[in-house]
Amino acid sequence: MNIENAQVQMRKGILEFCILHIISRGEVYASDMLDELTSARIMVVEGTLYPLLTRLKNSGWLDYKWVESSSGPPRKYYVLTDEGKIFLDAMQATWFELAESVQTVIHRTEELSKTASTNLPDPN
Repeated sequence: MNIENAQVQMRKGILEFCILHIISRGEVYASDMLDELTSARIMVVEGTLYPLLTRLKNSGWLDYKWVESSSGPPRKYYVLTDEGKIFLDAMQATWFELAESVQTVIHRTEELSKTASTNLPDPN
């Protein structure tokens, strides 16, 4: 596996969490989600977003409503359901726990690396 594949897999793992967070703020249009994810450097395309939104809706975590637009066809705005809010809260708790665990491992690695470099024999 190359680095690009590893990065894609890591991003896919948090995409659902980020989407639910964006929607938790209130009604949101899919293109606005794409814009925010892109500005946060979480690269996602419509071909990834729309199937994920459908899956989240089918799971009962999202709903949507159609809103008439003066500049074109009606727009679909997504909202979290009550179940979705509970699911997001559980995901957030897991995220904080996981982030803390990963930081612990990274800090320990850094500490051990510093200790190892200071314990190297003097080449002179």
